[in-house]
Amino acid sequence: MKFTRLLIAPLAALAMLQAHAADKLRIGVLPGVYADAISAAAKDAKAQGIDVTVTEFTDWTTPNVAVDNGDLDINFFQHQPFLDNAIQKNGYKLGSAGVSFLANIGLYSLKHKSVEQVPQGGKVGIANDPVNQGRGLLLLQKVGLIKLKPGVGFLGTINDITENPKKLSFVEVEGPQLVRITPDVDIAQGYPHFIVASKAFDPSSGLAYSGIEDARFSIQFVVKADRTKDPVIQKFVKVFQNSEAVKAAIHKAFAGDTKLYTLTWTRQ
Repeated sequence: MKFTRLLIAPLAALAMLQAHAADKLRIGVLPGVYADAISAAAKDAKAQGIDVTVTEFTDWTTPNVAVDNGDLDINFFQHQPFLDNAIQKNGYKLGSAGVSFLANIGLYSLKHKSVEQVPQGGKVGIANDPVNQGRGLLLLQKVGLIKLKPGVGFLGTINDITENPKKLSFVEVEGPQLVRITPDVDIAQGYPHFIVASKAFDPSSGLAYSGIEDARFSIQFVVKADRTKDPVIQKFVKVFQNSEAVKAAIHKAFAGDTKLYTLTWTRQ
């Protein structure tokens, strides 16, 4: 009888240690709304037994590499089309464990007060990755500055421009850096949450905005493909979605302007 108790006790202790170890998550984010929202969720998660370590990145490539090779459990910065393209291009074995908010994009200018004022030969700042570049080009087409090949959609690139009546030139940079080059171009694709974080100019001053009902561009919790149903990860996603602190952080990150974002999980 004593032997049985001695056998069970170490096993129980081991199980407790394993459970404790499992309830740790390493999450990679970009600065701004991503970091702010995850940091808010991390405080609520701590109260529910999940210890979160947050790592910030400044590019859109390294976070996927880090999850794919196991250095991170989750990254939080990208929408599904971006992820799909990264998987196709690099062979990552990644998937989405849940959805968060939908960020609008805009066209911004610190030189002109309307799209019509963009001059002949003007410079356009645009994201350099295929999916986000496609979003920016669709918005430029929407306001009449260019035309794209029929059917290219959000996968269009500058090579798919069929009409460019103002002979605009394009400056391609990574999405987070667009706010930095906006003063140097005539018009730039912009992400309001990066603009808020930079304090460079008014995020609500866009000359045009994309629609915010397109849920495919909602930010995803990206994990290894075999961990999309991981109970600890799913518990964290639920903490995030139910947290009033997270909602407040997102609202603040979008300058308190509800036209610039949607809490996608509330619409499902």
